[in-house]
Amino acid sequence: QVQLVESGGGLVQAGGSLRLSCAASGSIFSINAMGWYRQAPGKRRELVATITRGGSTNYADSVKGRFTISRDNAKNTMYLQMNSLKPEDTAVYYCNAGLLVRPGLPVDVWGQGTQVTVSS
Repeated sequence: QVQLVESGGGLVQAGGSLRLSCAASGSIFSINAMGWYRQAPGKRRELVATITRGGSTNYADSVKGRFTISRDNAKNTMYLQMNSLKPEDTAVYYCNAGLLVRPGLPVDVWGQGTQVTVSS
């Protein structure tokens, strides 16, 4: 069984920073692309940022220049550094990973989510 566990969410004032972590554990052969998504109340889940195993990144326009995604392949962990936070960044943040539990057996895994609240 594979698990993704997010941490680092919380309450912060506008303009502040938070760093989210996502740790993968369990029977993992390798992790391919990973990503952060978020869902605000009454809205659809949306992409925040993705990162390949080789470190190529992609960001939503709304977070470019403020958020930085990174990963440590040796630790099976991904991070999201969020700076200059805005009230509209308030949401539950989810991590996602496409991985192999063994060669030829891919699975897509989601974390349970961590709440980020930005006050104005």
